[in-house]
Amino acid sequence: MDEVQLKIEKAHPSDFGRGIIRLDPNTLLNLQLSPGDIVEIKGKKRTAAKVWRADRQDWGQGLARIDGFIRQNAGVSIGEKVTIKKANVVPAEKVVLAPPEGVVIEFGENTSEVIKHNLQKRPLVMGDVVPIISSMTQPMTGPMAGGQAVPLIAVETDPMDMVVIITETTEVELRQKPVRGYDTARGITYEDIGGLGDEIQRVREMIELPMKHPELFQRLNIDPPKGVILYGPPGTGKTLIAKAVAGEAGANFLYIAGPEIMGKYYGESEERIRNIFEDATADAPSIIFIDEIDSIAPKRENVTGEVERRVVAQLLTMLDGMEERGQVIVIGATNRLDAIDPALRRPGRFDREIEIGVPDLSGRLEILQIHTRGMPLDEDVDLDELAGNTQGFVGADMLALVQESAMKSLRRCLPDLDLDEEIPPETLEKINVSALDFENALKEIGPSALREVFVEVPTVSWTDVGGLDSVKQEIVETVEWPLKKPEKFVEMGIKPPKGILLFGPPGTGKTLIAQAVANESNANFISIKGPQMLSKWVGESEKAIREMFKKARQVSPCIIFFDEIDSIAAVRGATTEGGKVAERVVNQLLTELDGLETLKEIVVIAATNRPDIMDPALLRAGRFDRMVLVGAPNRSGRINIFKIHAKNIPLEDDVNLEELADMTEGYVGADIESVCREAVMLALREDFGTRKISMKYFREALKKVRPTISESLIEYYQKIENQFKGGAVPEEPTSYIGYR
Repeated sequence: MDEVQLKIEKAHPSDFGRGIIRLDPNTLLNLQLSPGDIVEIKGKKRTAAKVWRADRQDWGQGLARIDGFIRQNAGVSIGEKVTIKKANVVPAEKVVLAPPEGVVIEFGENTSEVIKHNLQKRPLVMGDVVPIISSMTQPMTGPMAGGQAVPLIAVETDPMDMVVIITETTEVELRQKPVRGYDTARGITYEDIGGLGDEIQRVREMIELPMKHPELFQRLNIDPPKGVILYGPPGTGKTLIAKAVAGEAGANFLYIAGPEIMGKYYGESEERIRNIFEDATADAPSIIFIDEIDSIAPKRENVTGEVERRVVAQLLTMLDGMEERGQVIVIGATNRLDAIDPALRRPGRFDREIEIGVPDLSGRLEILQIHTRGMPLDEDVDLDELAGNTQGFVGADMLALVQESAMKSLRRCLPDLDLDEEIPPETLEKINVSALDFENALKEIGPSALREVFVEVPTVSWTDVGGLDSVKQEIVETVEWPLKKPEKFVEMGIKPPKGILLFGPPGTGKTLIAQAVANESNANFISIKGPQMLSKWVGESEKAIREMFKKARQVSPCIIFFDEIDSIAAVRGATTEGGKVAERVVNQLLTELDGLETLKEIVVIAATNRPDIMDPALLRAGRFDRMVLVGAPNRSGRINIFKIHAKNIPLEDDVNLEELADMTEGYVGADIESVCREAVMLALREDFGTRKISMKYFREALKKVRPTISESLIEYYQKIENQFKGGAVPEEPTSYIGYR
């Protein structure tokens, strides 16, 4: 077989700009090729690329993966077919390269040698766009400035009209003067977008198909889609997708930043919208991209200004007026979908609403590969592990993480650099980004969706929690298993528990357990102190709960921790004004925990020492599935707690922790910590120069620190535990005897 037809797919992030085509073993066998051979690719135009073996998932699919530059050279888009055959390659005697129109490059003294070295064994055809890594050239201006690859055009090759390969003997000539007629300022390609494969596919169906193949829609006798709204959290890549689609579709791209439309004169805003649609129709096929569309098309009943209403009306008539729009497609982007006027959201105006969500694990890995392209990474940098540690991060957060880690590596090298002189290439070669740089950057960069509620994930681990083994086991089953091994629950056909309620006397370590869980489960952590949810304004308290759960959904897997939940979830039925607020908060909490919107990869942990005053509706299965009594530690538990709190205290040999455990019946974790602290303070009071703490100080400390737990308190909590096991909570709360 001399040639085959294959469908084009986008290249892997690591293949960008390398001039390679990935083919499966069947194709290699049929064309008698081996990796490293050169093939000729024929679409609307002819180009060439070096063969590499495809990944296993692409085998037998009839695919060829090439990057945006090769697609442009072949004149094809993703999803189209190309003909591939083995190329007759001749060494090039001379190649003339020049920048395209709009890209101004200042070449250094030996740039042509550096470029020649970079393009060694690279196949090309006259007229090809050849990407050059921008660090090889001097500072430049133009649309590609600051990008990772600078396009140069092979304006002449010797011999002409053949597939040539650049060798040691090839003469590479660089021209400063840009050449006309080459559209390379396409900017962003699909290779620059990671983790949004399905979303891009849906946007392309809506936009590229009608522009490239209107005959399909004529055959079906339907109108092509007119508009798409992209919505999702900030930083997920909505604007990026619109730019990439425009670049890949080869359409005229008109960008509107929402607020720019507004004018101070009567009718000026509407005129601007009309002009934009007229320009788009004149230069069709066109894409009009309206960024932050909620700012110019808010709900008309909610705005007081006349201008906004007229702008919305004008937009509606342009989208769905008497005049045919032809090949003009409108893309709107917003992160406040509910704020847009409902009249815009009907079919015929914006036909589809596509959610651009937070990327999953494989998506984050792809985004990391894109942003670290061309970055000098140390061998110890594991991008897979990094992707696993960045739950809830959107594309913009990943970019910030990569940039911050690069700055960290730069800070390490700054003391050795003389910034007054030009930095020699040898010194530049030594600057690398290490795994430690990423680790340090991760401490400073968090998910942007959690910025306003961001709490530093505690450094408490399970080793810092003593004497609560059965509680730990319950927590691990309820929290860690569903977050770390969700597939097992699917396999066994059950849903993981939603929530866990920790109740018990004060000081037993309920909050400490929540901190350890947040650290150990490697999930995002939102901490809510009960009383801070309450507000004097009607509806604000419920809104705060709603927003909290909305954020948790955006950055899942996530743990929501309610401390002192009894303050916002007391038994309903109070007649006071404050009681009504509490009722509404409980109702909101119930609907969030068990409403129509499912909680996926979200675990709710609550802590209280007054479970008797909590609303019974919260305590049923399906809301808080597990009720765990965090009680007084037993003897072995107390020994563990003493070991944890005394590990950094210099002790005399006569200090016997087992004896102390025997003497502290009824003491909880907080009491034991207080005993250790008091013993040190007593020793320092007696002699500030003391080096070690002896047993007598611990005995004295025990006289000062009394136990929290009394028999009546133990009975009280055991009674409640038995009630929870039975499922029914009595109507009259038990009297709270012995509460300190």
